[in-house]
Amino acid sequence: MPHKHLLASATGLLVIAMGIAGCSAPREPEPAPMTNDELDRSVTARINSDPTLVPYELDVDADADEHAVTISGTVPTQNLRTKAIDAAKTVDATLVVTDRIDVRPERVERRDYNDDMAREARERASTTGESIGDSLDDAWIHTKIRSQLIADGVFPGSSLNVDVNNNVATLRGSVATAADKTRAGEIARTTEGVKSVRNQLVVKPGA
Repeated sequence: MPHKHLLASATGLLVIAMGIAGCSAPREPEPAPMTNDELDRSVTARINSDPTLVPYELDVDADADEHAVTISGTVPTQNLRTKAIDAAKTVDATLVVTDRIDVRPERVERRDYNDDMAREARERASTTGESIGDSLDDAWIHTKIRSQLIADGVFPGSSLNVDVNNNVATLRGSVATAADKTRAGEIARTTEGVKSVRNQLVVKPGA
């Protein structure tokens, strides 16, 4: 029996010693907080890991103390804007991202225009009753004409429709003056890739 008591006592002491040793083990040091430059580089690297975003050279302004970044620049589609924001958040899900990215479809060159951009253009066109042919050229031309009409600031988007098929642009709807009709036709005719224009706009004062 004494041997059993001695064994139990020794076991107890060993457990206590291990507990003390565990308590006294040094903790892993907390990782040092990121600097502004480090956060900037990290977010920029994540954005540029997507080759579709690289050409637009988006700017990242980081505030490490606030755990926040502001992304600015210009892209041709909403999808690319979303990609940039999502890429930034992969650095840390709690990162505060301020979006100052402008979507400017007219800025995209034909060589950079792709199926995703064409799909977005067709989705937008379907909501306004416009039509786009099956080719990438047709979608790109529609994007360019529509963007230039909006940028011109004269034509209400709801009263002027643009259809593009086989590189032929058709303008439908109404405008306020004959000069507006001429101006819209000129914008369409001078758009790269357009073979011809059917100007079916109707002049309605007050349109």
